[in-house]
Amino acid sequence: MFFKKFKKLFISILLSLFIIPINTLAYSDYIIAGGENIGISINAKGIIIVGTYKINNKNTVLDSKLKIGDIIIKVNDNYVNDISDMTKMLNDISNDKVKITYKRDNSIKETYLTVIKDGNIIKTGLYVKDSITGIGTLSFIDPATKIFGALGHEVSEKNTGIILEVKDGKIFESSVTDIDRSEDGNPGSKNAILNTNNVNGKIDKNTTNGIFGTYTDTIPDKKKYKVANISETKLGKAKILTVLNENNIKEYDIEILKINKNDKSNKNMLFKITDKNLINKTGGIVQGMSGSPIIQDDKIIGAVTHVIVNNPINGYGIFITNMLEEAEN
Repeated sequence: MFFKKFKKLFISILLSLFIIPINTLAYSDYIIAGGENIGISINAKGIIIVGTYKINNKNTVLDSKLKIGDIIIKVNDNYVNDISDMTKMLNDISNDKVKITYKRDNSIKETYLTVIKDGNIIKTGLYVKDSITGIGTLSFIDPATKIFGALGHEVSEKNTGIILEVKDGKIFESSVTDIDRSEDGNPGSKNAILNTNNVNGKIDKNTTNGIFGTYTDTIPDKKKYKVANISETKLGKAKILTVLNENNIKEYDIEILKINKNDKSNKNMLFKITDKNLINKTGGIVQGMSGSPIIQDDKIIGAVTHVIVNNPINGYGIFITNMLEEAEN
């Protein structure tokens, strides 16, 4: 009798083990490699303090203890989504003390800020920003899920280093007009015309491994590359896909010098540009090239993320699997 009960219990345990759900990643084995130059626009959650100024030769911000990098989320207990909201709130105040709720290092704090009315102008002593626009390179589109990834690193506010938390954002068409060449100690950049009306996708996430979202335009009819496992990535020859003129994606030769297979950061591969045409045109890696797909043995293995400032023919790349995993988390 005991044996029968034990047998039933044993079978029940086995069944329980077999029906435990297994978390698997859903990205495709084959994805579309990008290379397109894209415009990027992100509206932040909250308003970032990027600087201060004196009012009538007095720094009124000091008493509030607000700092550059703080993110304003409420004015007089009312949420503010952007600078326009904040301006409306300030125009309605009846005294010179404003309650500010802000975020610093993931902690919510409150303080009071002295503001001064000068006719129809409200002076706060704060320089603020609520959005960022720039350019970069599309890394991939997963045709099965319509998830896209770009940049291979975060979008941050340049004065503060704050990573923007996305309220909403988009990628859109851009066309490269010319290149400012990189030199030792001075990275160059792509210059581009932005067409904000031709939207390609909606940005949902801004992380240290890239920006991610849903591709809303028609999926390009392009070659699909097999996604390489980290173990397949090797030292030696590879290529990057990027745009140096208008919208023309071209392949350029690189050599992978070092690989860190155990790192989840965005500096998994050290490489150097070996393509003479690219070096002659750009001097090496330039800003705006971030996100350019890296291809090896006809597989997509990663994306360009950083330039080494003092030696711009060298740079870093992220494993494509790190980007794909981040996109699905």
